[in-house]
Amino acid sequence: MNVERLTYMANQIGKFFAHKPQAQAVAGIETHIRQFWDPRMRAAILASDGAGLDPLPRAAVERLRLTGEAPRT
Repeated sequence: MNVERLTYMANQIGKFFAHKPQAQAVAGIETHIRQFWDPRMRAAILASDGAGLDPLPRAAVERLRLTGEAPRT
């Protein structure tokens, strides 16, 4: 998976949720990635260093890491 493209997609999702309070936005982004991204996509974004991610998507990806949501590939 192209990490730059996934970063772009995560940032777009972040823009959708940007009007919400931070905690709700992060939770919404995390839920979207968990429910709608292919396991390979999730694995690639979790394996990345987060470069280029805006603050809300970065926090959502970090929450995925912390909750042990690293998918099997």
